[in-house]
Amino acid sequence: MHSSPKPLGEFDLIERFFKSQSTSRSSNSAINLGIGDDCALINPPSGEEIAITSDMLVEGRHFIKGTNAEQLGCKALAVNLSDLAAIGAKPLGFTLSIALPNVDAQWLEAFSRGLFSVADQFHCPLIGGDTTAGSLAISITAIGSVPHGKAIRRSGAKIDDEVWVSGTVGDARLTLAALRHEISLSKDELSTIEHRMHQPTPRIELGLRLRGIANAALDVSDGLLGDLQHILSQSQADAEIFLDQLPKSVTLKKQAIQIQNQFAACGGDDYELCFTAPKSQHEFILEISHALDLPLTCIGRIIHKKNSSAQVHILNIDGKPLPKSEAAQLLKSFDHFAV
Repeated sequence: MHSSPKPLGEFDLIERFFKSQSTSRSSNSAINLGIGDDCALINPPSGEEIAITSDMLVEGRHFIKGTNAEQLGCKALAVNLSDLAAIGAKPLGFTLSIALPNVDAQWLEAFSRGLFSVADQFHCPLIGGDTTAGSLAISITAIGSVPHGKAIRRSGAKIDDEVWVSGTVGDARLTLAALRHEISLSKDELSTIEHRMHQPTPRIELGLRLRGIANAALDVSDGLLGDLQHILSQSQADAEIFLDQLPKSVTLKKQAIQIQNQFAACGGDDYELCFTAPKSQHEFILEISHALDLPLTCIGRIIHKKNSSAQVHILNIDGKPLPKSEAAQLLKSFDHFAV
């Protein structure tokens, strides 16, 4: 008679799916002490300061029940590394805290596989965290470093800066619409874009190359134009954005123009970088685009603030402002507390 396998406890879970994998992979010289002690110890490179960011993914709010565990592991770390990219920081390590409704070895195996695929790609080891029972929620804190005075802040946009965005925008929102059956896409069409929602690519190398070039930057998580508003508010400036310049994929361009513009302007989960830079850097930014094989598109410019609060002024193809009602629909951002 065979006995039932012993249930995995908290420390067994950590050892099997996280600690052993992190220890065998870690080669980051900045980590003096990693996972397994009360605290991790980080020794940042000389002349650099620490950058820290944290994101939480909650089932039912950020992802639906039954989401592919490996893709979820990828995304959980990628969205944090995207924040490091936006400020121009190089990843050093991350912590993981996860609440689980039950200990499902198959789910954990897939989740950790996705998680460590991103950690390995960006040389960012797991250095600590916590586990507990509860509704599925994943919280990651990523740590990076950036040379003193070189961090690319949201508050640095200057008048006459050009506004740029990497990659294309709107595909994650298009994927969500297809999965919700709001829009019909063929299997081939969906397969070309769904990774943008499930497995976004943090633009770490772009962020590093933008040090000393970009005056301000952020990553696009809640919608391009709504997120741009954060740069404008902190920089006390306005922006003129040409709606027809927003970079869109071939798949998105097949949709009605209203859907194209809506998803590109305010669809969330793109995790591209939006940044501002002097016009004198225009050609050099195009050289970066070529070197990284990553489209970088100039979509507008920073202008003097026209009213008491900073604003995005959306221009149509002939350079005239969109009607206020139309513009308002394109400036909405995802709200984590909205019903």
